[in-house]
Amino acid sequence: MKNKFILVFTLLTTLMQFGCSDLEEEVLDESLTGGATMDAVADGSISPAYAVLPNLFLHTSYFTLQEISTDEAILPYRGGTDWGDNGIFIDMHRHTYSSSHIRIKDTWGSITQGISRSVTAINALAPLAETNPTAKIYLAEARGLRAYYSMLSLDLFGLIFVKENPTEVSTIVRGNDAVEYIAKELVSIENEVTTTAGPGRITKGAVWGLLARLHLNAAVYRQPYATNFDFKSEDMDKVISYTDKIITSGQYNLSSEYFEIFDDENHTNKELIFAVDQRAELNGHNRLAYFSLSGDMFPSPAFPRANGTDGPAITPDFYQTWVSAYGAKDPATADPRFFKENLRIPADSCIAAKDFEVNRGILRGQQYGLITTANGQPFARCADGVGYKISKLRNITRSDKTKLVNHTQFIDFTAAGSGYSTGYRVLKYEFSKKSDTGRNKGDADIVIMRLADIYMMRAEAKLRKSNDMGGALADVNVVRASRTARIAAPALTSMTLDLLYRERGFEFYWETLRRTDMIRFGKYEGTWTEKTDSNVQKRLFPIPQSAIDGASDKPGYLVQNAGY
Repeated sequence: MKNKFILVFTLLTTLMQFGCSDLEEEVLDESLTGGATMDAVADGSISPAYAVLPNLFLHTSYFTLQEISTDEAILPYRGGTDWGDNGIFIDMHRHTYSSSHIRIKDTWGSITQGISRSVTAINALAPLAETNPTAKIYLAEARGLRAYYSMLSLDLFGLIFVKENPTEVSTIVRGNDAVEYIAKELVSIENEVTTTAGPGRITKGAVWGLLARLHLNAAVYRQPYATNFDFKSEDMDKVISYTDKIITSGQYNLSSEYFEIFDDENHTNKELIFAVDQRAELNGHNRLAYFSLSGDMFPSPAFPRANGTDGPAITPDFYQTWVSAYGAKDPATADPRFFKENLRIPADSCIAAKDFEVNRGILRGQQYGLITTANGQPFARCADGVGYKISKLRNITRSDKTKLVNHTQFIDFTAAGSGYSTGYRVLKYEFSKKSDTGRNKGDADIVIMRLADIYMMRAEAKLRKSNDMGGALADVNVVRASRTARIAAPALTSMTLDLLYRERGFEFYWETLRRTDMIRFGKYEGTWTEKTDSNVQKRLFPIPQSAIDGASDKPGYLVQNAGY
Protein backbone atom coordinates (compact mmCIF):
# COMPACT_ATOMS: atom_id res chain seq x y z
CA MET A 1 0.00 0.00 0.00
CA LYS A 2 2.83 2.36 0.86
CA ASN A 3 4.36 1.89 -2.59
CA LYS A 4 1.02 2.57 -4.27
CA PHE A 5 0.67 5.78 -2.27
CA ILE A 6 4.18 6.85 -3.32
CA LEU A 7 3.51 6.02 -6.98
CA VAL A 8 0.40 8.18 -7.14
CA PHE A 9 2.05 10.94 -5.11
CA THR A 10 5.09 10.89 -7.42
CA LEU A 11 3.00 11.29 -10.56
CA LEU A 12 0.92 14.09 -9.09
CA THR A 13 3.95 15.92 -7.68
CA THR A 14 5.70 15.72 -11.05
CA LEU A 15 2.66 17.11 -12.85
CA MET A 16 2.37 19.95 -10.33
CA GLN A 17 6.00 20.97 -10.61
CA PHE A 18 6.07 21.09 -14.37
CA GLY A 19 2.46 21.90 -15.19
CA CYS A 20 0.55 25.16 -15.13
CA SER A 21 -0.91 25.88 -11.71
CA ASP A 22 -3.53 28.22 -13.16
CA LEU A 23 -5.40 25.52 -15.06
CA GLU A 24 -8.76 24.49 -13.71
CA GLU A 25 -8.71 20.98 -12.31
CA GLU A 26 -10.98 18.33 -13.73
CA VAL A 27 -12.25 16.12 -10.92
CA LEU A 28 -12.58 12.59 -12.20
CA ASP A 29 -15.02 10.01 -10.92
CA GLU A 30 -13.02 8.18 -8.27
CA SER A 31 -15.28 5.14 -8.62
CA LEU A 32 -13.99 4.39 -12.12
CA THR A 33 -11.19 2.24 -10.77
CA GLY A 34 -11.48 -0.93 -12.81
CA GLY A 35 -9.99 -3.77 -10.84
CA ALA A 36 -8.20 -1.63 -8.28
CA THR A 37 -8.45 -2.66 -4.64
CA MET A 38 -10.22 -0.43 -2.15
CA ASP A 39 -6.88 0.35 -0.51
CA ALA A 40 -5.53 1.53 -3.89
CA VAL A 41 -8.63 3.68 -4.44
CA ALA A 42 -8.12 5.21 -1.00
CA ASP A 43 -4.46 5.93 -1.84
CA GLY A 44 -5.47 7.59 -5.08
CA SER A 45 -8.05 9.73 -3.30
CA ILE A 46 -5.78 11.19 -0.60
CA SER A 47 -2.62 11.61 -2.71
CA PRO A 48 -3.74 14.75 -4.62
CA ALA A 49 -4.31 16.62 -1.36
CA TYR A 50 -0.78 15.86 -0.15
CA ALA A 51 0.73 16.54 -3.59
CA VAL A 52 0.11 20.27 -3.20
CA LEU A 53 2.71 20.56 -0.43
CA PRO A 54 5.96 20.40 -2.46
CA ASN A 55 4.74 23.15 -4.77
CA LEU A 56 3.56 25.27 -1.84
CA PHE A 57 6.99 24.95 -0.22
CA LEU A 58 8.94 26.11 -3.24
CA HIS A 59 11.46 28.89 -2.59
CA THR A 60 9.36 31.43 -4.50
CA SER A 61 6.03 30.57 -2.87
CA TYR A 62 5.29 30.24 0.85
CA PHE A 63 8.96 30.75 1.75
CA THR A 64 8.99 34.13 0.00
CA LEU A 65 5.92 35.35 1.87
CA GLN A 66 7.08 34.09 5.25
CA GLU A 67 10.80 34.88 5.09
CA ILE A 68 11.64 37.56 2.51
CA SER A 69 8.96 39.78 4.06
CA THR A 70 10.96 39.71 7.32
CA ASP A 71 14.33 40.64 8.79
CA GLU A 72 15.65 37.13 8.18
CA ALA A 73 15.93 37.26 4.39
CA ILE A 74 16.63 39.92 1.77
CA LEU A 75 16.93 39.41 -1.99
CA PRO A 76 18.40 42.31 -3.98
CA TYR A 77 18.69 42.67 -7.75
CA ARG A 78 21.91 40.65 -7.95
CA GLY A 79 24.49 42.27 -10.17
CA GLY A 80 21.74 44.31 -11.78
CA THR A 81 20.77 41.27 -13.83
CA ASP A 82 19.60 38.42 -11.57
CA TRP A 83 16.49 38.07 -9.39
CA GLY A 84 15.10 41.42 -10.49
CA ASP A 85 11.73 39.90 -11.40
CA ASN A 86 10.13 43.33 -11.78
CA GLY A 87 10.92 44.17 -8.17
CA ILE A 88 8.69 41.52 -6.58
CA PHE A 89 11.27 40.43 -3.99
CA ILE A 90 12.13 44.04 -3.17
CA ASP A 91 8.43 44.84 -2.74
CA MET A 92 7.99 41.80 -0.53
CA HIS A 93 10.85 42.83 1.73
CA ARG A 94 9.79 46.48 1.91
CA HIS A 95 6.10 45.65 2.47
CA THR A 96 5.10 47.51 -0.66
CA TYR A 97 3.42 44.46 -2.16
CA SER A 98 0.08 44.81 -3.97
CA SER A 99 -2.81 42.59 -5.01
CA SER A 100 -1.08 41.86 -8.33
CA HIS A 101 2.07 40.41 -6.71
CA ILE A 102 2.76 37.15 -8.55
CA ARG A 103 4.22 35.28 -5.56
CA ILE A 104 1.21 36.16 -3.43
CA LYS A 105 -1.02 34.95 -6.25
CA ASP A 106 0.93 31.69 -6.58
CA THR A 107 0.78 30.99 -2.85
CA TRP A 108 -2.93 31.77 -2.74
CA GLY A 109 -3.42 29.38 -5.66
CA SER A 110 -1.56 26.54 -3.95
CA ILE A 111 -3.46 26.98 -0.68
CA THR A 112 -6.88 27.15 -2.30
CA GLN A 113 -5.95 24.18 -4.48
CA GLY A 114 -4.98 22.29 -1.32
CA ILE A 115 -8.36 23.06 0.26
CA SER A 116 -10.20 22.06 -2.91
CA ARG A 117 -8.33 18.78 -3.23
CA SER A 118 -8.90 18.01 0.44
CA VAL A 119 -12.65 18.52 0.01
CA THR A 120 -12.62 16.26 -3.04
CA ALA A 121 -10.70 13.62 -1.09
CA ILE A 122 -13.15 13.83 1.82
CA ASN A 123 -16.08 13.20 -0.48
CA ALA A 124 -14.34 10.34 -2.28
CA LEU A 125 -13.21 8.66 0.93
CA ALA A 126 -16.36 9.07 3.02
CA PRO A 127 -18.31 6.17 1.44
CA LEU A 128 -15.22 3.95 1.37
CA ALA A 129 -14.52 4.65 5.04
CA GLU A 130 -17.70 2.85 6.07
CA THR A 131 -16.12 -0.51 5.28
CA ASN A 132 -12.41 0.09 4.63
CA PRO A 133 -10.05 0.83 7.56
CA THR A 134 -7.45 2.46 5.32
CA ALA A 135 -10.03 4.79 3.82
CA LYS A 136 -11.20 5.73 7.32
CA ILE A 137 -7.69 6.83 8.27
CA TYR A 138 -7.22 8.71 5.01
CA LEU A 139 -10.57 10.44 5.49
CA ALA A 140 -9.33 11.80 8.81
CA GLU A 141 -6.05 12.87 7.18
CA ALA A 142 -7.94 14.67 4.42
CA ARG A 143 -9.88 16.63 7.02
CA GLY A 144 -6.60 17.38 8.78
CA LEU A 145 -5.07 18.64 5.55
CA ARG A 146 -8.10 20.84 4.91
CA ALA A 147 -7.65 22.30 8.39
CA TYR A 148 -3.93 22.86 7.79
CA TYR A 149 -4.43 24.61 4.44
CA SER A 150 -7.21 26.65 6.03
CA MET A 151 -4.89 27.72 8.83
CA LEU A 152 -2.34 28.91 6.28
CA SER A 153 -5.07 30.87 4.52
CA LEU A 154 -6.17 32.44 7.80
CA ASP A 155 -2.59 33.31 8.73
CA LEU A 156 -1.68 34.88 5.39
CA PHE A 157 -4.98 36.31 4.15
CA GLY A 158 -7.26 36.52 7.20
CA LEU A 159 -9.97 34.23 5.86
CA ILE A 160 -10.85 30.61 5.16
CA PHE A 161 -13.17 28.85 2.70
CA VAL A 162 -15.65 26.39 4.13
CA LYS A 163 -17.60 23.84 2.13
CA GLU A 164 -18.37 20.14 2.38
CA ASN A 165 -19.00 19.30 -1.26
CA PRO A 166 -16.87 20.15 -4.31
CA THR A 167 -19.90 21.49 -6.16
CA GLU A 168 -20.86 23.98 -3.44
CA VAL A 169 -19.86 27.63 -3.33
CA SER A 170 -17.60 28.09 -0.30
CA THR A 171 -18.64 30.19 2.65
CA ILE A 172 -15.99 32.72 3.59
CA VAL A 173 -15.22 32.81 7.32
CA ARG A 174 -12.95 35.17 9.25
CA GLY A 175 -11.81 35.92 12.79
CA ASN A 176 -12.95 33.87 15.76
CA ASP A 177 -15.38 31.82 13.67
CA ALA A 178 -12.46 30.69 11.49
CA VAL A 179 -10.39 29.78 14.56
CA GLU A 180 -13.26 27.77 16.01
CA TYR A 181 -13.89 25.96 12.72
CA ILE A 182 -10.25 24.89 12.31
CA ALA A 183 -10.02 23.81 15.96
CA LYS A 184 -13.21 21.77 15.70
CA GLU A 185 -11.97 20.02 12.56
CA LEU A 186 -8.66 19.07 14.14
CA VAL A 187 -10.20 17.92 17.42
CA SER A 188 -12.66 15.73 15.50
CA ILE A 189 -9.87 13.66 13.94
CA GLU A 190 -7.59 13.46 16.97
CA ASN A 191 -8.51 9.83 17.62
CA GLU A 192 -8.98 8.85 13.98
CA VAL A 193 -5.44 9.36 12.62
CA THR A 194 -2.50 7.08 13.36
CA THR A 195 0.48 7.80 15.56
CA THR A 196 3.17 6.19 13.41
CA ALA A 197 2.43 7.01 9.75
CA GLY A 198 5.53 9.21 9.57
CA PRO A 199 6.17 12.95 9.31
CA GLY A 200 4.93 13.10 5.71
CA ARG A 201 1.33 12.50 6.81
CA ILE A 202 -1.17 13.91 9.28
CA THR A 203 -0.69 11.97 12.51
CA LYS A 204 -1.94 12.43 16.05
CA GLY A 205 1.25 14.36 16.88
CA ALA A 206 0.68 16.63 13.88
CA VAL A 207 -2.90 17.28 14.98
CA TRP A 208 -1.80 18.20 18.50
CA GLY A 209 0.97 20.42 17.14
CA LEU A 210 -1.33 22.23 14.74
CA LEU A 211 -3.87 22.80 17.51
CA ALA A 212 -1.13 24.27 19.71
CA ARG A 213 0.02 26.54 16.89
CA LEU A 214 -3.57 27.61 16.17
CA HIS A 215 -4.32 28.57 19.77
CA LEU A 216 -0.95 30.32 20.19
CA ASN A 217 -1.80 32.57 17.23
CA ALA A 218 -5.55 32.79 17.88
CA ALA A 219 -5.30 36.31 19.30
CA VAL A 220 -3.78 37.49 16.03
CA TYR A 221 -6.29 35.60 13.91
CA ARG A 222 -9.24 37.08 15.80
CA GLN A 223 -8.04 40.69 15.61
CA PRO A 224 -5.15 40.88 13.10
CA TYR A 225 -4.82 44.68 13.30
CA ALA A 226 -5.02 44.99 17.08
CA THR A 227 -2.62 47.34 18.86
CA ASN A 228 -2.28 44.78 21.66
CA PHE A 229 -3.21 41.17 21.07
CA ASP A 230 -5.49 39.50 23.64
CA PHE A 231 -3.77 36.22 24.44
CA LYS A 232 -6.61 34.54 26.29
CA SER A 233 -5.79 32.32 29.24
CA GLU A 234 -7.93 29.50 27.83
CA ASP A 235 -5.97 29.56 24.57
CA MET A 236 -2.67 29.36 26.43
CA ASP A 237 -4.05 26.46 28.50
CA LYS A 238 -4.78 24.61 25.28
CA VAL A 239 -1.30 25.32 23.93
CA ILE A 240 0.19 23.86 27.11
CA SER A 241 -2.17 20.89 27.06
CA TYR A 242 -1.48 19.90 23.44
CA THR A 243 2.28 20.43 23.70
CA ASP A 244 2.27 18.35 26.90
CA LYS A 245 0.65 15.51 24.98
CA ILE A 246 3.37 15.52 22.36
CA ILE A 247 6.25 15.80 24.82
CA THR A 248 4.96 13.10 27.16
CA SER A 249 4.05 10.73 24.31
CA GLY A 250 7.69 9.67 24.09
CA GLN A 251 7.33 9.38 20.34
CA TYR A 252 9.63 12.27 19.40
CA ASN A 253 13.19 13.19 20.35
CA LEU A 254 15.29 16.32 19.95
CA SER A 255 18.19 15.77 17.56
CA SER A 256 21.66 15.95 19.11
CA GLU A 257 23.03 17.22 15.77
CA TYR A 258 21.04 20.25 14.75
CA PHE A 259 21.71 20.03 11.01
CA GLU A 260 20.71 16.35 10.86
CA ILE A 261 17.14 17.65 11.16
CA PHE A 262 17.60 18.99 7.61
CA ASP A 263 19.74 16.21 6.10
CA ASP A 264 18.83 14.08 3.11
CA GLU A 265 18.12 11.21 5.50
CA ASN A 266 15.82 13.21 7.76
CA HIS A 267 12.64 11.27 6.92
CA THR A 268 13.26 9.06 9.96
CA ASN A 269 14.58 11.84 12.19
CA LYS A 270 12.63 11.61 15.43
CA GLU A 271 12.39 15.38 15.85
CA LEU A 272 10.10 15.74 12.83
CA ILE A 273 6.37 15.77 13.57
CA PHE A 274 4.94 17.01 10.26
CA ALA A 275 6.90 17.59 7.05
CA VAL A 276 6.71 17.68 3.27
CA ASP A 277 7.75 14.18 2.21
CA GLN A 278 10.55 14.61 -0.30
CA ARG A 279 12.19 11.21 -0.68
CA ALA A 280 13.83 10.66 -4.06
CA GLU A 281 11.00 8.46 -5.33
CA LEU A 282 8.64 11.41 -4.74
CA ASN A 283 10.65 13.63 -7.11
CA GLY A 284 11.28 16.32 -4.52
CA HIS A 285 12.84 19.71 -5.25
CA ASN A 286 16.14 21.07 -3.97
CA ARG A 287 15.16 24.73 -4.17
CA LEU A 288 15.48 25.59 -0.48
CA ALA A 289 19.09 24.38 -0.57
CA TYR A 290 20.15 26.06 -3.81
CA PHE A 291 18.29 29.35 -3.32
CA SER A 292 20.83 31.21 -1.18
CA LEU A 293 24.09 29.56 -2.25
CA SER A 294 26.59 31.28 -4.49
CA GLY A 295 26.18 30.48 -8.16
CA ASP A 296 29.85 29.53 -8.05
CA MET A 297 29.37 26.95 -5.31
CA PHE A 298 29.16 23.44 -6.77
CA PRO A 299 28.28 21.10 -3.86
CA SER A 300 28.38 17.77 -5.71
CA PRO A 301 31.48 16.27 -7.38
CA ALA A 302 29.20 13.99 -9.40
CA PHE A 303 27.25 16.82 -11.04
CA PRO A 304 29.23 19.80 -12.42
CA ARG A 305 26.03 21.63 -13.43
CA ALA A 306 24.54 21.55 -9.93
CA ASN A 307 25.18 24.89 -8.27
CA GLY A 308 23.59 27.67 -6.27
CA THR A 309 21.92 30.80 -7.61
CA ASP A 310 23.00 33.78 -5.46
CA GLY A 311 19.53 34.35 -4.11
CA PRO A 312 18.62 35.76 -0.68
CA ALA A 313 20.90 36.38 2.28
CA ILE A 314 20.21 37.19 5.90
CA THR A 315 20.02 40.86 6.82
CA PRO A 316 22.76 42.47 8.93
CA ASP A 317 20.02 43.12 11.50
CA PHE A 318 19.34 39.41 11.97
CA TYR A 319 23.05 38.60 12.06
CA GLN A 320 23.55 41.17 14.80
CA THR A 321 21.06 39.36 17.04
CA TRP A 322 23.58 36.50 17.14
CA VAL A 323 26.45 38.89 17.79
CA SER A 324 24.64 40.64 20.64
CA ALA A 325 23.72 37.29 22.18
CA TYR A 326 27.29 35.99 22.35
CA GLY A 327 29.37 39.17 22.60
CA ALA A 328 33.05 38.66 21.90
CA LYS A 329 32.55 34.97 21.14
CA ASP A 330 31.98 34.02 17.53
CA PRO A 331 28.45 32.54 17.26
CA ALA A 332 29.92 29.76 15.11
CA THR A 333 31.84 28.54 18.13
CA ALA A 334 29.12 29.34 20.66
CA ASP A 335 25.94 27.92 19.18
CA PRO A 336 25.65 24.66 17.19
CA ARG A 337 22.71 26.03 15.21
CA PHE A 338 24.69 28.83 13.58
CA PHE A 339 27.25 26.90 11.54
CA LYS A 340 28.63 23.43 10.88
CA GLU A 341 32.04 23.13 9.29
CA ASN A 342 32.11 20.15 6.94
CA LEU A 343 34.72 21.32 4.45
CA ARG A 344 38.07 21.29 6.22
CA ILE A 345 40.67 22.33 3.67
CA PRO A 346 43.56 19.82 3.68
CA ALA A 347 47.11 21.02 3.43
CA ASP A 348 47.49 19.80 -0.15
CA SER A 349 44.11 21.28 -1.16
CA CYS A 350 42.93 17.92 -2.47
CA ILE A 351 39.95 15.89 -1.33
CA ALA A 352 38.31 12.60 -2.29
CA ALA A 353 34.79 12.81 -3.70
CA LYS A 354 33.41 10.77 -0.80
CA ASP A 355 34.85 13.27 1.69
CA PHE A 356 33.55 16.41 0.00
CA GLU A 357 30.74 18.05 1.96
CA VAL A 358 29.99 21.76 1.90
CA ASN A 359 29.51 23.74 5.09
CA ARG A 360 26.06 24.27 6.55
CA GLY A 361 24.23 27.02 8.37
CA ILE A 362 25.12 30.69 7.99
CA LEU A 363 28.00 31.05 5.54
CA ARG A 364 30.34 34.02 5.97
CA GLY A 365 33.51 35.28 4.34
CA GLN A 366 35.63 33.56 1.71
CA GLN A 367 34.07 30.39 0.35
CA TYR A 368 36.03 27.33 -0.74
CA GLY A 369 35.02 24.49 -2.98
CA LEU A 370 35.42 22.56 -6.20
CA ILE A 371 36.99 24.58 -8.97
CA THR A 372 36.26 24.50 -12.66
CA THR A 373 37.07 26.68 -15.65
CA ALA A 374 33.45 27.17 -16.68
CA ASN A 375 29.97 26.26 -15.52
CA GLY A 376 29.10 22.71 -16.52
CA GLN A 377 32.70 21.57 -17.08
CA PRO A 378 34.37 18.74 -15.12
CA PHE A 379 36.00 19.77 -11.87
CA ALA A 380 39.77 20.10 -11.62
CA ARG A 381 41.52 16.97 -10.41
CA CYS A 382 44.63 16.62 -8.32
CA ALA A 383 47.91 15.20 -9.63
CA ASP A 384 46.91 11.69 -8.61
CA GLY A 385 43.92 11.89 -10.96
CA VAL A 386 41.59 10.79 -8.16
CA GLY A 387 41.22 13.64 -5.71
CA TYR A 388 39.55 16.97 -6.43
CA LYS A 389 41.25 20.33 -6.13
CA ILE A 390 39.80 22.64 -3.53
CA SER A 391 40.44 26.34 -3.76
CA LYS A 392 39.03 29.77 -3.05
CA LEU A 393 35.90 30.20 -5.12
CA ARG A 394 35.74 32.94 -7.73
CA ASN A 395 32.85 34.24 -9.85
CA ILE A 396 33.61 31.97 -12.80
CA THR A 397 29.96 32.01 -13.88
CA ARG A 398 29.88 35.84 -13.91
CA SER A 399 31.43 38.48 -16.10
CA ASP A 400 34.24 39.27 -13.68
CA LYS A 401 35.70 35.79 -13.28
CA THR A 402 38.54 36.95 -11.04
CA LYS A 403 36.33 38.25 -8.24
CA LEU A 404 36.38 36.14 -5.08
CA VAL A 405 33.24 34.64 -3.55
CA ASN A 406 33.65 36.43 -0.24
CA HIS A 407 30.33 36.88 1.55
CA THR A 408 30.05 40.12 3.50
CA GLN A 409 27.67 41.15 6.25
CA PHE A 410 26.78 44.21 4.18
CA ILE A 411 23.82 43.84 1.83
CA ASP A 412 21.08 46.20 0.67
CA PHE A 413 19.30 47.33 -2.50
CA THR A 414 22.01 49.74 -3.64
CA ALA A 415 24.36 48.78 -6.48
CA ALA A 416 27.16 48.23 -3.98
CA GLY A 417 24.96 46.08 -1.74
CA SER A 418 23.53 43.96 -4.56
CA GLY A 419 26.66 42.20 -5.74
CA TYR A 420 26.95 38.47 -6.17
CA SER A 421 28.81 38.05 -2.88
CA THR A 422 27.02 40.51 -0.60
CA GLY A 423 25.20 39.15 2.42
CA TYR A 424 25.78 36.12 4.59
CA ARG A 425 24.14 33.07 3.04
CA VAL A 426 22.15 30.18 4.46
CA LEU A 427 22.46 26.49 3.68
CA LYS A 428 20.18 24.84 6.20
CA TYR A 429 18.87 21.90 4.16
CA GLU A 430 21.51 19.54 2.83
CA PHE A 431 22.22 20.10 -0.85
CA SER A 432 20.92 16.91 -2.45
CA LYS A 433 23.61 14.50 -3.56
CA LYS A 434 21.22 13.27 -6.24
CA SER A 435 20.46 16.64 -7.84
CA ASP A 436 22.05 16.96 -11.27
CA THR A 437 20.93 20.60 -11.72
CA GLY A 438 20.89 21.88 -8.15
CA ARG A 439 17.16 22.50 -8.40
CA ASN A 440 15.70 19.01 -8.67
CA LYS A 441 15.70 15.65 -6.84
CA GLY A 442 15.63 17.00 -3.33
CA ASP A 443 15.86 14.24 -0.77
CA ALA A 444 15.30 16.13 2.49
CA ASP A 445 11.82 16.39 3.95
CA ILE A 446 10.85 20.05 4.38
CA VAL A 447 9.98 20.71 8.02
CA ILE A 448 6.51 21.99 8.81
CA MET A 449 6.62 21.20 12.54
CA ARG A 450 9.21 19.65 14.83
CA LEU A 451 9.64 18.92 18.50
CA ALA A 452 11.75 22.01 19.27
CA ASP A 453 8.78 24.17 18.27
CA ILE A 454 6.59 22.25 20.68
CA TYR A 455 8.88 23.15 23.58
CA MET A 456 9.12 26.75 22.40
CA MET A 457 5.34 27.11 22.03
CA ARG A 458 4.84 25.71 25.51
CA ALA A 459 7.40 28.16 26.88
CA GLU A 460 5.64 31.06 25.21
CA ALA A 461 2.24 29.98 26.51
CA LYS A 462 3.62 29.80 30.04
CA LEU A 463 4.97 33.33 29.76
CA ARG A 464 1.81 34.78 28.22
CA LYS A 465 -0.56 33.01 30.62
CA SER A 466 1.07 33.60 33.99
CA ASN A 467 4.56 35.01 33.39
CA ASP A 468 5.98 31.62 34.40
CA MET A 469 9.59 32.54 33.67
CA GLY A 470 10.98 29.44 35.37
CA GLY A 471 8.85 27.05 33.36
CA ALA A 472 9.55 28.87 30.11
CA LEU A 473 13.29 28.99 30.80
CA ALA A 474 13.36 25.26 31.49
CA ASP A 475 11.65 24.48 28.18
CA VAL A 476 14.01 26.67 26.16
CA ASN A 477 17.06 25.24 27.89
CA VAL A 478 15.92 21.69 27.14
CA VAL A 479 16.15 22.53 23.45
CA ARG A 480 19.49 24.31 23.78
CA ALA A 481 20.98 21.49 25.85
CA SER A 482 19.92 18.81 23.36
CA ARG A 483 22.32 19.89 20.57
CA THR A 484 25.38 18.10 21.94
CA ALA A 485 26.93 16.46 18.85
CA ARG A 486 29.59 19.15 18.32
CA ILE A 487 29.38 22.14 20.66
CA ALA A 488 26.81 22.91 23.32
CA ALA A 489 25.11 26.28 23.59
CA PRO A 490 25.31 27.64 27.15
CA ALA A 491 22.14 27.51 29.20
CA LEU A 492 20.22 30.74 29.49
CA THR A 493 19.76 32.16 32.98
CA SER A 494 16.63 34.26 32.43
CA MET A 495 13.64 34.36 30.11
CA THR A 496 11.40 37.11 28.76
CA LEU A 497 9.22 37.36 25.68
CA ASP A 498 11.95 39.30 23.89
CA LEU A 499 14.54 36.65 24.73
CA LEU A 500 12.15 33.92 23.60
CA TYR A 501 11.58 35.77 20.33
CA ARG A 502 15.34 35.94 19.80
CA GLU A 503 15.67 32.26 20.63
CA ARG A 504 12.98 31.34 18.11
CA GLY A 505 15.02 33.20 15.51
CA PHE A 506 18.11 31.15 16.36
CA GLU A 507 16.26 27.85 16.32
CA PHE A 508 13.89 28.31 13.37
CA TYR A 509 15.60 30.72 10.97
CA TRP A 510 14.47 30.19 7.38
CA GLU A 511 11.82 27.61 8.36
CA THR A 512 8.83 29.71 7.17
CA LEU A 513 7.87 30.78 10.69
CA ARG A 514 9.41 34.25 10.92
CA ARG A 515 6.58 36.45 9.60
CA THR A 516 4.03 34.75 11.86
CA ASP A 517 6.38 35.09 14.84
CA MET A 518 7.13 38.75 14.08
CA ILE A 519 3.43 39.62 14.00
CA ARG A 520 2.63 37.72 17.20
CA PHE A 521 5.54 39.36 19.04
CA GLY A 522 4.72 42.85 17.70
CA LYS A 523 7.85 43.15 15.53
CA TYR A 524 6.46 43.17 11.99
CA GLU A 525 6.00 46.94 11.84
CA GLY A 526 9.61 47.47 12.87
CA THR A 527 12.52 48.81 10.84
CA TRP A 528 15.34 46.73 9.39
CA THR A 529 17.62 46.78 6.36
CA GLU A 530 15.73 48.43 3.46
CA LYS A 531 12.39 48.24 5.29
CA THR A 532 10.69 51.14 7.09
CA ASP A 533 6.97 50.55 6.42
CA SER A 534 4.97 50.46 9.68
CA ASN A 535 1.47 49.89 8.29
CA VAL A 536 -0.31 47.32 10.49
CA GLN A 537 -2.57 46.41 7.57
CA LYS A 538 0.44 44.71 5.95
CA ARG A 539 0.10 41.96 8.56
CA LEU A 540 -2.29 40.37 6.08
CA PHE A 541 -1.45 39.95 2.43
CA PRO A 542 -3.83 41.25 -0.22
CA ILE A 543 -6.24 38.86 -1.83
CA PRO A 544 -5.00 38.49 -5.41
CA GLN A 545 -6.93 40.76 -7.74
CA SER A 546 -7.33 37.85 -10.15
CA ALA A 547 -9.25 35.94 -7.47
CA ILE A 548 -11.54 38.91 -6.82
CA ASP A 549 -12.10 39.33 -10.55
CA GLY A 550 -12.89 35.63 -10.84
CA ALA A 551 -15.66 36.03 -8.27
CA SER A 552 -17.07 39.18 -9.87
CA ASP A 553 -20.31 37.38 -10.73
CA LYS A 554 -20.96 37.13 -6.97
CA PRO A 555 -21.00 40.78 -5.78
CA GLY A 556 -19.63 41.21 -2.27
CA TYR A 557 -18.45 37.60 -2.04
CA LEU A 558 -14.69 38.13 -1.96
CA VAL A 559 -13.83 41.46 -0.32
CA GLN A 560 -10.28 42.81 -0.47
CA ASN A 561 -8.36 43.11 2.80
CA ALA A 562 -8.06 46.58 4.30
CA GLY A 563 -5.35 48.81 2.89
CA TYR A 564 -5.14 47.37 -0.61
